[in-house]
Amino acid sequence: LIPLSQLSTLALQHLSALFAIFAFATCGGYSGGLRLSVDCVNKTESNLSIDIAFAYPFRLHQVTFEVPTCEGKERQKLALIGDSSSSAEFFVTVAVFAFLYSLAATVVYIFFQNKYRENNRGPLIDFIVTVVFSFLWLVGSSAWAKGLSDVKVATDPKEVLLLMSACKQPSNKCMAVHSPVMSSLNTSVVFGFLNFILWAGNIWFVFKETGWHSSGQRYLSDPMEKHSSSYNQGGYNQDSYGSSSGYSQPASLGPSSDEFGQQPTGPTSFTNQI
Repeated sequence: LIPLSQLSTLALQHLSALFAIFAFATCGGYSGGLRLSVDCVNKTESNLSIDIAFAYPFRLHQVTFEVPTCEGKERQKLALIGDSSSSAEFFVTVAVFAFLYSLAATVVYIFFQNKYRENNRGPLIDFIVTVVFSFLWLVGSSAWAKGLSDVKVATDPKEVLLLMSACKQPSNKCMAVHSPVMSSLNTSVVFGFLNFILWAGNIWFVFKETGWHSSGQRYLSDPMEKHSSSYNQGGYNQDSYGSSSGYSQPASLGPSSDEFGQQPTGPTSFTNQI
């Protein structure tokens, strides 16, 4: 059976696996494009439908397309600017391995609980891997967010039109027919940071399963027990207080019986003299 303290870890692992699927699916499965039009003075040289397609892993410098120059039938071959493949592939790789580890951890939690707790190795390995994946999610999501920003700039129709020599001539009309849709890529960045939050939050729950947490609790409880025992053995013990204090002899506050017996000697001798 799974301990109650580990159910929260198991729930977070399920959410991490689900969010990891969304992260690499929205990024790794992306394909988009834009369409431009170049209307030359000589209509026969115009091209009103220039399609530029790009996809994961966003090696934009390898995406080529041809546009009219509006100077006869000569055409200009261009390519997009930038390469965001490193950040995109790193992000997807982290997502895939995080998904696989979440599945493996779920299987171990459910079916191999005894092996997991044997010699405390399972919780320690789980804790270290959770910290590593938290760091990787933060780095990967931040890098991919920057890479996505570069992709948006490189595929902006206004930026692409500036690459065309025909569009530098005022007599020609260049315009964007439609821009690329980046909603799924924006979603991938959001899921990346959500995965970081989940894995970072899971660090505490996994740490509670390790021997470090239990040894820390024993270290804190030992001084408390020593302090309480010394308090009970101190001067506040009821028996020792009654026996050691001077208040157990209230007769000592007044004169003794011998002193009271010696005081009448004065008046007796005075009557005898009379």
